[in-house]
Amino acid sequence: MNRFFARALSIASLALLAFVSARLIARDVRFAAVVLVVAAVFVVPAWISRRRMRRLLLSGDIGRIVGMWQGSFRRVTHPETMAPLVTATAYAAYGFIDRARDALARAAKGPAWEAAVEQRLFVEALLDVYEGERSRALTKAEELENLPLPNVGFWMRRKISLLRRGVGALARAFAHSSRAEDEALLRNVARSSPLVHWAMRYARAVFLVDAGRQGEALSLLADAPSWPEESAFRSFHDELTAQAAG
Repeated sequence: MNRFFARALSIASLALLAFVSARLIARDVRFAAVVLVVAAVFVVPAWISRRRMRRLLLSGDIGRIVGMWQGSFRRVTHPETMAPLVTATAYAAYGFIDRARDALARAAKGPAWEAAVEQRLFVEALLDVYEGERSRALTKAEELENLPLPNVGFWMRRKISLLRRGVGALARAFAHSSRAEDEALLRNVARSSPLVHWAMRYARAVFLVDAGRQGEALSLLADAPSWPEESAFRSFHDELTAQAAG
């Protein structure tokens, strides 16, 4: 919630900056130089920071990703529950089943655990997919999608809804029961949420192989990171590549 308000404030500030800048430039074009300086000071660093974060998440470097998140654990409420749960989320997003399960086991059970039902369903649905529990994954994905959306504003609700539906499409892909619209959904979620980019991309590769589009599947996997043996993505990658090449 705090992150949402920070983002909303940032967007409002940018809108105000754009409005004031346009008025100034309309009054005197020489103000354009001032506007560029202000933008360089306030906008460019934030844009660079977001780019760096996206690159890190797409890299699949789980050590750096978890290390980065651990620095913020001191500031979260109920750290005895939320710190392990956030850690489990990171591990699950990159196919590290055992590490994610261990982190979930460390989370304190109580009011914060019960309140974090959406995050728990998200993690558990991913892990069930990786472990081959297709029916259970489909059930949890459906439960996740049917949860009431939080009252956090239109754009954030839309992003949350997209991610939830993406988990359902991922579960259906690995259960070989995809719908026609799932390919576009998996592609859109991969673009929107870099944390689950590779999970969604492997699900889309399964969709393509099932559809007989092996060449597209191979192209989709060509630039994947070199996953360690511990990640389920390593076996997914090897199996899908062999199927698509054959």
